[in-house]
Amino acid sequence: MKKLILGVVVWGLVLGQITLLMAGNTAQQTVTYEVSAINEISVSGNPGDLVVNSATAGSQPDSVTDNSTTWAITTNQTARKITGAINSDMPSNVTLEINLVAPTGGSSQGDVALTATDGNLVTSIETVAEDALTITYTLSATVAAGVVAEAQKTVTLTLTAE
Repeated sequence: MKKLILGVVVWGLVLGQITLLMAGNTAQQTVTYEVSAINEISVSGNPGDLVVNSATAGSQPDSVTDNSTTWAITTNQTARKITGAINSDMPSNVTLEINLVAPTGGSSQGDVALTATDGNLVTSIETVAEDALTITYTLSATVAAGVVAEAQKTVTLTLTAE
């Protein structure tokens, strides 16, 4: 009986070693992954005050510009564009324009008058990650605008599909 028990124990140890040997020296896992759509835009801050306060005699008032701010973009999608709008239209005979330097491969629309309706500012944007792209604002007025009190507009830039 002792021999039978000893034989069973020995046989169990042998089978255990075989199982360990069959475990092998590799293992596998399944990794699930995904890259979502990334469409990010940011600006560096607010431009300085734009004040039309001079003219050459016999001419319309001088326009003023500010190019102290920049914008940045990251998108992993193609056929994107940047649109821009202000929260309400400008007073009569006063125009606020914006000009965004385009990222590599994109196409700037140049000086675009901002209104309460989205206007295209940069088109043909493909996958890109760039920063320090200049924003230029230009404020102009005709003499028919008269005196316009200081006011503010909120400019909204939107990265969207073309």
